Amino acid sequence: MKEIIYQRLDVSHLDTFIQMRINQLREEGAKEELDIAPALKDYYQRHIADGTFFSWIAILDGEIIGTSGISIVEKPPYFGCPNGRIALLSSMFTSPNHRRKGIAKELLSRVISDARSHGCAVVQITASDMGVKLYTAFGFVHNHNFMQYKIV
Repeated sequence: MKEIIYQRLDVSHLDTFIQMRINQLREEGAKEELDIAPALKDYYQRHIADGTFFSWIAILDGEIIGTSGISIVEKPPYFGCPNGRIALLSSMFTSPNHRRKGIAKELLSRVISDARSHGCAVVQITASDMGVKLYTAFGFVHNHNFMQYKIV
């Protein structure tokens, strides 16, 4: 059996990473109203460069088979997050033929470790139905107060 290599995302993997992000959004049922690839590329390039986005990827035989990502945001401190630094988890995706092998759990463990080292006090995610089991087993708890208002 070939070994899965885990490494940090760098810009050389960005096009494949973006395509996997789009595949994830499609799988979650998002409606494609426009081509978001250019906006994703701009976002990742800027935030990788300034250190507010980082990711671990899983590679098998030179192919990316799993992705993860953390965006660091800062809010006013509150009791549950006294420093206000929050890690927003995104881009958790494993190629369908590589699921249920522990890849997502390993990627999740690595990005959370990085979030901790970046001083984040909380990790948040809007979980897909498929991801809820992974996140619950990892120790995430539901926050039933989450709401969203679409401006555009």
